[in-house]
Amino acid sequence: MKTLYFIIILFLSIFVNAQNSFEIKDAKKTVVPFKFINNLIFIPVTVNGVELNFLLDTGVAETILFSLENKDIQLSNVEKIKFSGLGGDLSIDGLKSENNVGTIGKDCINKSMTIFIIVDQEFNISSHVGIPVNGVIGYHLFKDHPISIDYITKKITIYNDRNLFQKKRRKFEELPITIEKSKPYIYADIEMTREKKSSKLLIDLGNSDPIWLFPALIKDFVYNRPNIEDFLGRGFNGDIYGKRSRIHNFYLGDFRFEKPLTAMPDEFSIQHVHLVEDRKGSVGGEIMRRFAVAFDYPNQKLYLRKNKNFNDPFHFNMSGLDFKQDGLQWQEDLVKIETTKFNTSFTEVTAASDKFQYKFALKPIFLISGVRKDSPADKAGLKKEDQVLTINGNKTSEMTLEKINELMKSYEGRTINIGIQRKTEKLTLSFELEDPIPYQE
Repeated sequence: MKTLYFIIILFLSIFVNAQNSFEIKDAKKTVVPFKFINNLIFIPVTVNGVELNFLLDTGVAETILFSLENKDIQLSNVEKIKFSGLGGDLSIDGLKSENNVGTIGKDCINKSMTIFIIVDQEFNISSHVGIPVNGVIGYHLFKDHPISIDYITKKITIYNDRNLFQKKRRKFEELPITIEKSKPYIYADIEMTREKKSSKLLIDLGNSDPIWLFPALIKDFVYNRPNIEDFLGRGFNGDIYGKRSRIHNFYLGDFRFEKPLTAMPDEFSIQHVHLVEDRKGSVGGEIMRRFAVAFDYPNQKLYLRKNKNFNDPFHFNMSGLDFKQDGLQWQEDLVKIETTKFNTSFTEVTAASDKFQYKFALKPIFLISGVRKDSPADKAGLKKEDQVLTINGNKTSEMTLEKINELMKSYEGRTINIGIQRKTEKLTLSFELEDPIPYQE
């Protein structure tokens, strides 16, 4: 099923505000820790004094706000606009707010921050990620400073000192990129079966898949077999559908990847998207996480160095299930009572008794948000909106969404026993993980 939990691609017919820039004063660099979930990067961004959580996405031109998660924030100079992007419909309503103050890390500040707000309350990716996500930030963070991303230490470094940046990049492979419509593009070689074809791809950190290709834009495109119809993600204008398969090889500079998973959205999903000239697809987070990465937008360079993830296999969610977190609920935990005693030297000693009591704690609720037709889970009888209580005997209330999805990618032939609540009925259903798209020569 989908490895892409969310896609945001924003196309706005506006001019970029030259003043909408992040600056670093009195420091050579700023280091920002990030959360890495399902191949996506999430960073803390403070807007007008309120700390928020943003997806870092090179596939967006503008900074976007779509959920405040009960936080109160004051935005200035607000006007109505329309958005368009991937999905079936033509556009959705939104707002534009100018002259806000945004800060990232200790020293990086934007005193004229422009934010675009999606007013549709259903447009919220938090339930599909497992943490609160308030918005997306892209071009305006990258456009003025070199930025490096270390997927191992989970830290982003924003450089104010170019000489320091160049010293850090000496052992990296340098690749040319172009910045078009505020997004980075690179030429890479796609080898569907045996023949390499140079293809222009968007470097899209907001896409958790390895590779996307647009069959409608590639001459004489033939789908590799086997392939499956699948839900690929959600864009601004609705759900995105298409096919998934594997290709023989993918080449990025001197780096080669064998049998990577590839998603191919259907023509309907991209019909309203104004793509840059000659673009054939995207390279996403599942590829980029295999490197230490540095972007230099001002000089149109990308720097790559292998990390320990480089040779990881391209695993697929073999269950056919999509999951989402559906809020929190109070649950009882049975805990042993500890008693405190004092010895003769007045030293405090804590000892466990044979008594227990219930402790209440907030725990996540997980639902099945989609079931791929003819998948192992579909054949086992699992349905959309089933509440998932246990997986292989373990309570899901003690898991994260990321952990659940890792289990579904673990290894072919693994037995999965899922305990569910369906209305008033509790069931346990079983299936074996099966890769529906193994590469065939």
